[in-house]
Amino acid sequence: MNQTSGGATRLRTKHSLGTIDVVSTSPREAASELCCMALQGTPRHVHLVNAYTVALASQSEVYRECLQQPAVNLPDGKPLTWASQLFGQNPVIRQIRGPQLFLDTFDVGQSAGIKHFLLGSTEEVLLKLRNNLLKQFPDAQIAGMESPPFRQLTAKEYAAQDDRIVRSGAHIVWVGLGTPKQDFEARRLVEATGLLAVAVGAAFDFAAGTVREAPAWVRNAGFEWLFRLLSEPRRLWRRYVFGNVTFIRTVISERYARR
Repeated sequence: MNQTSGGATRLRTKHSLGTIDVVSTSPREAASELCCMALQGTPRHVHLVNAYTVALASQSEVYRECLQQPAVNLPDGKPLTWASQLFGQNPVIRQIRGPQLFLDTFDVGQSAGIKHFLLGSTEEVLLKLRNNLLKQFPDAQIAGMESPPFRQLTAKEYAAQDDRIVRSGAHIVWVGLGTPKQDFEARRLVEATGLLAVAVGAAFDFAAGTVREAPAWVRNAGFEWLFRLLSEPRRLWRRYVFGNVTFIRTVISERYARR
């Protein structure tokens, strides 16, 4: 892991896609830099953005503001890479899948003594997740985990939750609450605790083995979204139909507006 002074230098090269600034880096470097930021106590909220994220940001000023500085937006989705190539951005935005970043950071963080806190999903999923992570990364340190209620927490409940996270000694808080809820919660956690918080989407379910992940060849071809849509059509149809169409319209219109 490369220590950098003054923050994560490899997470400073950004390109604009739609209304969001997205970092251009490699998957392994992103994991390394997250560990560096965590050890340095750099308070940042990190988001894995995809076509749906870009679409939502184009429709909501509140959500768009959530993804602005000091946010770090990593490109989780092949369509972002394709758009970057189409527009001739240099360096091209490379896909950084949230589920793989999650595992890579656990891997890199073993030797650095990174302590992780898992926030989200259900207690059953979290137990399976912890067991799988410790089997794969025996030297990883899980400082705590918590499954918050699906309703909005009260101010008192938020304060108690934040206190438990801080007292756990965690360096990184992984937030798996679904988009866009997890993005707002990651920002709130940074403001409340001063820790590094990463909104990581479906990574909990994939790593726990409770949701089937697309085969590698499907992911490499850029059709993971279609695999997930066919797996859970009733829950995900709006996300992918609305997200993909709006994403295309947004990035093209923003691109021409900048000329």
